[in-house]
Amino acid sequence: MKMSKSVYKVRPNDYWRIGEHENWFEEMAAEGFYLKKLGKIFATFEKGEPKQMKYRIDISIDRKISDDQLEVYAESGWGYVTRDKLFYVFSSPVELNAPELHTDSAEQSFTIKKLDQKLVGNAVFTVVATIVMIGMLTAIWLLEGTPIYVLIEGWAIQQTILAAFIGYSAYTSLRASFSIRALRKNLMEGKPINRYATWKKRDRLRSAFAVVFAIVIGLSAVIPVVQLVKHTTKTLPEGTVDLPIVRLADIERNPDLIRDKLGYMDDGVDWGNRYTFKWGPFAPVQYDTDESGVVSGKMWRDGSGQYSPSVHTKAFQLTIPSMADSLIADLVKWHQFDENKEDYVEMNHPDFERLIVYEDAEMKKIFASKGKGVIYVRYHGDADTNSIVGEIERKMMLISGSKSFSENESK
Repeated sequence: MKMSKSVYKVRPNDYWRIGEHENWFEEMAAEGFYLKKLGKIFATFEKGEPKQMKYRIDISIDRKISDDQLEVYAESGWGYVTRDKLFYVFSSPVELNAPELHTDSAEQSFTIKKLDQKLVGNAVFTVVATIVMIGMLTAIWLLEGTPIYVLIEGWAIQQTILAAFIGYSAYTSLRASFSIRALRKNLMEGKPINRYATWKKRDRLRSAFAVVFAIVIGLSAVIPVVQLVKHTTKTLPEGTVDLPIVRLADIERNPDLIRDKLGYMDDGVDWGNRYTFKWGPFAPVQYDTDESGVVSGKMWRDGSGQYSPSVHTKAFQLTIPSMADSLIADLVKWHQFDENKEDYVEMNHPDFERLIVYEDAEMKKIFASKGKGVIYVRYHGDADTNSIVGEIERKMMLISGSKSFSENESK
């Protein structure tokens, strides 16, 4: 029989369904596809002439069937095909009428005892891992009560995808453990494996799962890579830049304002005067900036020292504009420290969909949204709130519409 082209098929994902796999291999052979290799997701077949074949799966307690045992099987008409961990696959042409590998079901049950124990251990481990991951993710997503902000920032997307995968692994491990235990019980009672278990009902679901699995795994790998590549932090230029961030000079409007040179320097970045560009699937444009300055000859109103105003800005261009309200609410929670909630006042403004303001003598926090844009500004200084709101209004035009920014535009 001349073999030729290799063909890859999605295998039944429930690897412990022995009868279903055997039936699948036999039906594939009847169509001219002969099993050559079993992978975790795909099985490799080689195309040939259709033929009626029998396939049997044997489980080795010692993980490796001895050469002597393989020879005994071969003499009985069963040729070794491939293996998948503890599972060994054998085939035989129907016309040989080869005897079954195991004629005593009760004796066969002992061959899967070790597998039963292994699957119980796997199930316990994956369930515990899932509980731990759920606990960690619950803390990340819900401890501060700001799940949308966490989603937008993209901190926990990869961990959530990983947790979903671990959770599914726990589910399949439990199913495997219960199924193998039930199979062993049936064998001990003298009930043979069902060699006619159908696989077709699961074929479409199996294929859909394989596609979803590939997408999820791909995303879990691609998202953090894109975030890492896009992420950049640089010293904020002293001159004008076309970025959706509020600048200290525009708020202060004081010619004597100079940059505070006493900031923390690391890797050539002045962290007291820096901007960070970030990317996330739900906010492909994110800016996080700090800027600080001093005014020579001017003191704080309370006489505590030289006047040194500062401003911190967070700006987001959202993928889904309807998320803006929830993001505003989460930003307020995230940046609300010891202040009273009642001091965060929502105001009507013709140029914003939402505007929330907090202010005291020297501290202003402003949260604004319009269309795809959300901007948060924390300002420490003597300027009035209206001047800050006016600057946010100007900068919102850069980020609320269809225009997209990239790190290259900020150079």
